[in-house]
Amino acid sequence: MKKVAFYTLGCKVNQYETEALIGIFEKEGYDVVDFNEVADVYVINTCTVTSLGDRKSRQIIRRAKKTNENSIVVVTGCYAQTASEEVAGIEGVNLVLGTKDRNKIIDYIKEIEEDRKTINAVGDIMKAREFEEMSVDTYKDRTRAYLKIQEGCSQFCAYCIIPYARGPIRSRQPQNIIDEVRKLADSGFKEIVLTGIHVASYGKDLKNTSLLDIIEKVHEIEGIERIRLGSIEPTTITEEFVSRVKNLEKLCPHYHISLQSGCDETLKRMNRKYDTAKFREVVRRLRDNIKDVAITTDIMVGFPGETEEEFNQSYKFVDEISFAHAHIFKYSRRKGTPAAQFANQVPPQIKEERSKMLIELSARKTLEYNKSFEGRIMPVLYEQEDTEGYIEGLTPNYIRVKVRGDEGLKGKIADTRLTAAVNDYMLGEIC
Repeated sequence: MKKVAFYTLGCKVNQYETEALIGIFEKEGYDVVDFNEVADVYVINTCTVTSLGDRKSRQIIRRAKKTNENSIVVVTGCYAQTASEEVAGIEGVNLVLGTKDRNKIIDYIKEIEEDRKTINAVGDIMKAREFEEMSVDTYKDRTRAYLKIQEGCSQFCAYCIIPYARGPIRSRQPQNIIDEVRKLADSGFKEIVLTGIHVASYGKDLKNTSLLDIIEKVHEIEGIERIRLGSIEPTTITEEFVSRVKNLEKLCPHYHISLQSGCDETLKRMNRKYDTAKFREVVRRLRDNIKDVAITTDIMVGFPGETEEEFNQSYKFVDEISFAHAHIFKYSRRKGTPAAQFANQVPPQIKEERSKMLIELSARKTLEYNKSFEGRIMPVLYEQEDTEGYIEGLTPNYIRVKVRGDEGLKGKIADTRLTAAVNDYMLGEIC
């Protein structure tokens, strides 16, 4: 039996697409093995959000060929899409496949097996108009399922390479989403995470449907106990949105709303479609209407032209909002984006200092948020065992909880008393 191994970098969408690719290979009779093992085919699903993602992708590509010099190495994903010639030129790469036509992967591999040539199958993603169906039949060792419902982005933020890697927005047909959710429910999954490259754009290219509509349809499916949303824009959280979702019991009270900066001048240069006043109003709207809501975010430091005063404004805004968690990252110059040409690029050491400051602030805010739930009884979906013998899981509002238990908890939702906040997680006891 032929063997295939996978390595996935980047976002939840990439993880979903890798799961779909695994299914394609299994149907073809391949045995899926660990990436460190000898395999006939290695598939690297790449990321290009930062220069670090590019560098990591190249390292993994070279590692695969060292494990088996006679293997076929396939490079797919965003880095492959945006730099296909560069990737094809890396020694050992046999197939470059970007962010579409992944369903043809077996045909390409058979072609390579015949004459061992290198194939660059990357096309113009900006011409893509249809959502590429890549359904996942089963997830291995998972208790919640990520469901890709949307592809592409048309926001063109000044710093972001993703619109060039993923193309224009394309939405998955509602019936295909419902069919896959039902399969996942029948397989025992309790939680579905609706995700996409810009999930807030879902339905904008379809008639008579929207993100709200698809959430409500998934909510009706028996067996699914939790629905969680991927990252969304603050402009999505309208009064209508909140009025419709606040009564959906299955929808988790957790909203990851991308901020990027707490300074209006920086947001303008970023070409973001909101200001801090709008963001503040969105947070108030959620907190006034949804009990126990967790608001998490992404924040960039060191965007070109970010002065000390602008950073301080951003820091104060983050302090004011008090996110349940914030992912802090440093601006990375991406060739082909407007910001790459901006003047006043911020030196690396200043980015590092600002990153550390916001990471420390975020950690304090997370601890404060978690402490507010000490003594509360919350339902926790348990997912995995850690290295110290605890079983870990998540509350609906995304608090990570650890309890002493056994593997029998995995995949189950259990009422848990949250006893103590410890850094970015809480200890608990099963009720």
